Amino acid sequence: MPQMYPMNWMILFFMFLILFIMLNMNNYFYYFPSPKNMKSMKIMMTKNKLNWMW
Repeated sequence: MPQMYPMNWMILFFMFLILFIMLNMNNYFYYFPSPKNMKSMKIMMTKNKLNWMW
C-alpha cells in the first residue's frame, strides 16, 4: 500500500539513528589515547577507564 511508505522510511531513519547513537557511545567508552612511553602506559593501565580529566 503506497500510504505505508512514509512509515517505512521513518522506521529506517530511527534504526539508523539508534545505530549511530550506539556507535558513538561505544567510541566514547572505549577510546584510549596512544601512550608516549612505558611510564605513561603503566599509569594508564592503573587508572580507572571512566575516570576522565577534562
